[in-house]
Amino acid sequence: MKQTLLAVFGGRSTEHEISCKSVVNIVGNIDTEKYDVILAGITKEGEWLLADSLKSIEDGSWYNSKVHAILLPDGKLQSLLVTDEEGRMSFQKVDVIFPALHGKNGEDGTIQGLFELSRIPYVGCGVLASAVSMDKLYTKIIAETPLRSIGVRQADYVSVIGKQLEDMEDNVARVEAKFSYPVFIKPSNAGSSCGVTKAHNRQELIDGIRKAFTVDQKVLIEETIVGREVECAVFRDKDGNVKASGVGEILAAADFYDYDAKYNNPQSETDTNPEMDEKDRELIRKAAVAVFEAVDGYSLARVDFFLTKEGPVFNELNTLPGFTAISMYPMLWEAQGVSKKELIQALIDTAYTRHPENTY
Repeated sequence: MKQTLLAVFGGRSTEHEISCKSVVNIVGNIDTEKYDVILAGITKEGEWLLADSLKSIEDGSWYNSKVHAILLPDGKLQSLLVTDEEGRMSFQKVDVIFPALHGKNGEDGTIQGLFELSRIPYVGCGVLASAVSMDKLYTKIIAETPLRSIGVRQADYVSVIGKQLEDMEDNVARVEAKFSYPVFIKPSNAGSSCGVTKAHNRQELIDGIRKAFTVDQKVLIEETIVGREVECAVFRDKDGNVKASGVGEILAAADFYDYDAKYNNPQSETDTNPEMDEKDRELIRKAAVAVFEAVDGYSLARVDFFLTKEGPVFNELNTLPGFTAISMYPMLWEAQGVSKKELIQALIDTAYTRHPENTY
């Protein structure tokens, strides 16, 4: 008997458009002999709408849907509440959820909390792992010990939090006392390099901090790491075994790999088997697993590093990485001989074994 799979996409996030591309790639590789797929899109205003097809997502017509499809937190019903344009309501039972949401309100533990309340099995990291991994500051704090134990460091930083923004003179002094220019300014809680800038002087630093504060109330100013940008995919299978893929390299067509370079610049490229010292490759894979386990990761994540002359430097962890046709996570597994269809099914399988007590 077929199961009903709910794919959730869109969201109130700066990565809304990428989510729409990811869900098309994910659902296009789901075994339709096993699953009936329901597409629930969340608009940028937070409205839950039923999309009738992948084509409606590709052409944007799903935004005009008159049918609402809202996931209920009721753990007994385990259903969507569907409301048609005449206002008639019905319940649609859901067996498993595959979120294709990136960034805030999708990758930060908020919607994972709703999934937990609904008691519906879902793909991806849980509430804790999602929340701490979305926040760059807390990821650094949690990752520090396991990384140090295996000899991998992370970029040093200065933080600016909340009301500290008002004392820009002190912020500048703290940064300049610790680092030479250029430095990177990053919102602590944002995805896909949104709000990230590179400052070459004091005025650019001030402007960058203010820009980052439009995205989040915690900001990191990091030292510049000169190195290659590399990534590793991590997967925890249904039996609890954690596996790391090979290491891929980002060849950015910009000064750094920002949002535009990732998704809008056709000159940016990826290499799923770049040349590097095998010791570095294995250290990156080991560090990726260590960070994933430190944050209590589940199902999947992509872990990003810089590869310098002195060795790898941890950058960040993404618990719901992009799943577009050009995204590194599925490409790295394909390079290992795992097709997108096999990968999607394996991820769905992990949803059912999240809780050892099997409360679903």
